[in-house]
Formats: sequence, structure tokens, C-alpha cells
Amino acid sequence: MNISEQVAFVTGANRGFGRQLTLELLSRGAKVYAGARNPETIDIPGVTPVKLDITNPQEVAEAALVAKDVTLLINNAGSSTGASLLEDDVQQIQLEFDTHFFGTLSMIRSFAPIIEKNGGGSILNVLSALSWFSSGTVGAYTAAKAAEWALTNDLRLNLYSRNVRVSGLHVGFMETDMTTGLDTPKSNPAEIAKKAVAGIESGSFEIIADDNSRMLQAALAGGVPALYPHLS
Repeated sequence: MNISEQVAFVTGANRGFGRQLTLELLSRGAKVYAGARNPETIDIPGVTPVKLDITNPQEVAEAALVAKDVTLLINNAGSSTGASLLEDDVQQIQLEFDTHFFGTLSMIRSFAPIIEKNGGGSILNVLSALSWFSSGTVGAYTAAKAAEWALTNDLRLNLYSRNVRVSGLHVGFMETDMTTGLDTPKSNPAEIAKKAVAGIESGSFEIIADDNSRMLQAALAGGVPALYPHLS
């Protein structure tokens, strides 16, 4: 895929990683629709702002009507309530799934036919190393991201014959508003955006963006004892 020839739609494009993805796509010559709940906060020259809350089916449908020429969809919009599966309000857990699973699914169901009609293209779901591993905290986010990874794997198989390639980006902590206050090594989102877009361009199905994700991927081969040695 030649990025300079693509028409992209990025969700959650007004800040953080979504903003960096948008800037990277623009720098490579793509046309970009920038989705955000508050499109007036998008301050990137050259993009087309679109009002979009991915948990709102009407706004998803309206976005699809606006962006009929899309060939590349990047599902980046996310939430992080910090909710525990055992102790916190079920509504917070529901929000994580409404965003990461049902919101992502809603976008794909709306835009996959558009991408197919436009001759094919790609979808990138921004996942997390926490798709594979739980720290024992933020259980709602971890479970929702694991569900989004399963969604990615299933739709990859179902859309491949329709000339729509579905990829997943696995990344650890990045220096964004969502991770402010966390005392842990963090990646530069601008650098991760470069790797993500390069992975789309090369046709990768799974894009492992940083060292933390690579280490977790290797640990998966060892099963529970490798991931959680204190349980063995």
C-alpha cells in the first residue's frame, strides 16, 4: 500500500497518539479525515475534521456518509477508566467495552463496505500489550483490549477475501494524556506513529511497536509461569 495514495480516517485524532498518527499520514501525502468528539479541538491544517463519538451509532453512520472515499481506517479512539473488574462500577466496565470493542466494531461495519467499494485497502486497530497480559489492575481496560484483539483476528479472516486487510498495532505505554502520572518507561508516540504507518504500508498483519510489547510476546510462549512467575 502506498500511503501517499490513500484516504485515511483516524478516530480520536485531536490529541495524543491519534494526533501523531494524523500528522504522520499527512507527512506521507495521505488525505485525512480526523474524527473527534469535539472537532473544534482539531488544530491540524490540511485535515477534514469530523464530529465522531464511536460509541454513538448515529455519529458513526454520519461519519460514513461524509467520508465516502476512505481506503484506510485507523481505529485509535479509546478510554481508560482504570476500573477494576471486581470492585468498580459496572458502568465503567461497560464504557471500556462500548469504546474498545463495540465502538471499533461499529466503525468497521460502517467503513469496510466503503473501503471495499473503493477498490480495497486497510484497517488498523490500535491495540495494547495488555491485550495479552494483565497486571492485576485496570482489569476493565485489559479485558476490553483482549476482546478487541479477538475482534481483529476474526475480522481479518472475514475481510481478507474482500480486499480489506485488517492489522493490529500492539504497543506498551506511550507518553500521552492517558498515561500521565504513571511512573513507568514510555514510548514516544511520534515514533510509534511512524512504525504504525510503516507497518500498514508494508502490509503487516501484526505490528509490534516497542520493546515492552516484544518481551511480552516472547513471554506468551512460556504460558502462565512465564507471564506470572509468582503463581507458579
